[in-house]
Amino acid sequence: QVQLVESGGGLVQAGGSLRLSCTASGRTFWGYDMGWFRQAPGKEREFVASIGWSGSSIAYATSVKGRFTISRDNAKNTVELTMNSLEPEDTGVYYCARRMGGLYNSKASYDYWGQGTQVTVSS
Repeated sequence: QVQLVESGGGLVQAGGSLRLSCTASGRTFWGYDMGWFRQAPGKEREFVASIGWSGSSIAYATSVKGRFTISRDNAKNTVELTMNSLEPEDTGVYYCARRMGGLYNSKASYDYWGQGTQVTVSS
């Protein structure tokens, strides 16, 4: 059974930080690029960041570049998203996903998704 489980969300004031973690089960993770997406209320799910299997190919959405950092630990089957200088516009449900191919910033390129973790940034 393929499973991705996110954790680390919560309520934080603007300017604060959070670290999200995504733990993957067995074959879910090995050899695959991974990504983070988010969805704000009433909006489409949008790309946040992605990382290649070896950790060398990293991409960020323009809105988070310089504030967020994606990383992975293949030995622990985890992908993390460290979020600094959070803004109210960063509020939403954050999802990690496995990329099966295609464009790194397209939802259609990802086949397995976690259940999401809520991030709320107060002003």
